[in-house]
Amino acid sequence: MESYNQGWLLLVGVLVTLNLPYSQAFWGNENKIKTAVYLSSKFELGPGSVGNVYFYNVEFPKGHIALKSFNAELVDEAGNPIPLYETYMHHWALVRYYARKGVEEPNDNKELHGADYISGRNGGICQGEVLSQFFGSGSETRKTATYVPDPYGIEVGNPAEIPSGFEERWFLNVHAIDVRGVGDKLGCMECWCDLYNVTVDEYGQPLKPEYKGGLLCCYDGTQCRLKQGFEGVRRTLYLKYTVQWIDINSSVLPVKIYILDVSDTWKRSSNSTGANAEHDCQVEYEVESCRATGLADDGCIDSKRITLDMPFSGYVIYGVAHQHTSAFGSALYREDGQLLCSSLPIYGEGKEAGNEAGYVVGMSNCYPKPGSVKISKGETLILESNYSSITHHAGAMGLFHLYVADQLPNPLHALHTVVEAQDSVLLSTILWVAVALMGVLTVITIAIRYQFKHKREDCYEAIVI
Repeated sequence: MESYNQGWLLLVGVLVTLNLPYSQAFWGNENKIKTAVYLSSKFELGPGSVGNVYFYNVEFPKGHIALKSFNAELVDEAGNPIPLYETYMHHWALVRYYARKGVEEPNDNKELHGADYISGRNGGICQGEVLSQFFGSGSETRKTATYVPDPYGIEVGNPAEIPSGFEERWFLNVHAIDVRGVGDKLGCMECWCDLYNVTVDEYGQPLKPEYKGGLLCCYDGTQCRLKQGFEGVRRTLYLKYTVQWIDINSSVLPVKIYILDVSDTWKRSSNSTGANAEHDCQVEYEVESCRATGLADDGCIDSKRITLDMPFSGYVIYGVAHQHTSAFGSALYREDGQLLCSSLPIYGEGKEAGNEAGYVVGMSNCYPKPGSVKISKGETLILESNYSSITHHAGAMGLFHLYVADQLPNPLHALHTVVEAQDSVLLSTILWVAVALMGVLTVITIAIRYQFKHKREDCYEAIVI
């Protein structure tokens, strides 16, 4: 009877384990995910106005941790989400930096400079501080997953990496455009210079005649043209952001963040290495109308491609693109044409925030099966960004975010990561069928042994061969 009970306990234990959340069943309780929700400082926008604001030393989890996700959205003073057709979220970005202890950041909405601040940027690959964020998004923010799959995490707060005399801090850049009452919403969202009546950039430098629209024309404080006679109130807004993380430990495999830009002007040379300093990411580009280019027969799809040599190596864990309205998706290929990762826009179909009709409200992402996508240092990859070219578009973006790990998880972690991926339903079913069959066999075996044992105890002799 003791064997019978032990068998059932084993079976029940296996079933209970499969019912546990992954952090308990595979990682243990020490990897429990923690969540915190914060609000940025407030900023105000009126109809047609632009806010491109920087919030320094924002609230953020402390200590040596591994980030699992970061999500954000615009809300009003009552906490209500703001729809894109009222305030368009051009982009937000979360950036790490190191500040000398005791030093306070300026309050004049300027970028940080000087010896009191050191960059804590991501892994690259753009020059300087261009696209240096850890997380960033735009209109797609509400329906784009940012979760880092187990057993991976973005390691931050490592005391060994913080310069002596400094501390790790974070800032948020929020670029939002109030499109209430504007005469041309798409034009204001794409930052056409004539709609903003702008001929110089925010530093007073004249714009090039060929520059028709983009970030240089919708900087903080600019105003997009309103419909004649429209009046509206200014309102207070906040960026609401949610952070998930776990405490760092030996079971966490760190990933590094890289951002590729299809408008990068990098060119291969005999002594190039692909290092950040060699790149010149433009961040945005123009899409010419197919009528103007004579390419209407191609379906009016503008496909921009760039070839890049990778300055890093590792396994791709996650990938997602950032594009604007009129986008048709982005993809990353090997030089031989093999697709590594693709990301497609999700367009809204309603009126509620997160489902605004005609706007890009999300981007699909890819979670490759463990070990299936490995990038080698120096390998040549091709980034492609597709937009509709029925009309001319300014300020188009074609960024691609990658999370890359140096090593793969052990088989137990790999099993669950696969279950989390696209085949999760099928694999879960197979696991349960396997467990059920094992359970049936175990019960039958124990029952036979139990009966056989008791028959022997009732003077039956065992057969000896």
